[in-house]
Parts: sequence; structure tokens; C-alpha cells
Amino acid sequence: MRKLISTGSPFEKTAGYSRAVVQGDWCFVSGTTGYDYATMTMPDTIEAQTRNCLDTITKALKEGGFELADVVRAHYYITDPADVDTVFPILGEYFGDIRPAATMITCQLNKPEMKIEIEVTALKRGAA
Repeated sequence: MRKLISTGSPFEKTAGYSRAVVQGDWCFVSGTTGYDYATMTMPDTIEAQTRNCLDTITKALKEGGFELADVVRAHYYITDPADVDTVFPILGEYFGDIRPAATMITCQLNKPEMKIEIEVTALKRGAA
């Protein structure tokens, strides 16, 4: 059974995507930027944006019946390579014991205020 998860962000409806899709024992979380979806504001700092991304991802996973510990793959997209050393310790706070397979890419994101985007894939522990 497929379950679609939304944050209520207007981007999801406009662009036709879900924050996350649960299919069986898998949860695929879309690229998530640093917006605070309750206020639709974007913090100025990479640190705050990173924490917002990870908090939004954690909420989406929980809504789908998953935990952050179920994450097996993470993709990180940042706009400035100078931010790598700032972002790594924050990622370590969330994923240090989980240690998913991960990739970080430096690229341009869709809006100039976006400094980071994170997407993850989770597999329920104990599954298959």
C-alpha cells in the first residue's frame, strides 16, 4: 500500500509532489529545503536551514511510521562548498550513530535563499 505524506507546503501542490512516499517497508523523502513550513519563512543561516531540513524530514518519517534511524541513504545538496565544515557536525548530530550511505553535492538550488537541500531513503529496520 502506498501512503503519500505532505507538509502542507504550497510547493508540493504546485509542483505535484509529496514530501514523502511510503511503499511497503520503504520511505522515500523528497528533497527538503530549510523552510519552516509552519511560517513559510527561510532562515538566513546554513545552520538553521540544515536543522529545519532534518526536523522536517524527521516529522515526515514519523508520519509514515519510520524513524530517523531507519535512514539508509542520504543526499545533501549545498550551494557553497565553504559550508561543508559548518554542515558536517550538524549532520553528525542527527546521523552520527545511524551512518547512512551519503553523498554531498555542491550545486545551485531553485531559489537564491536556499543554501541546502536534503533527501533521504529509509528502510524499516528488520525488514527484508
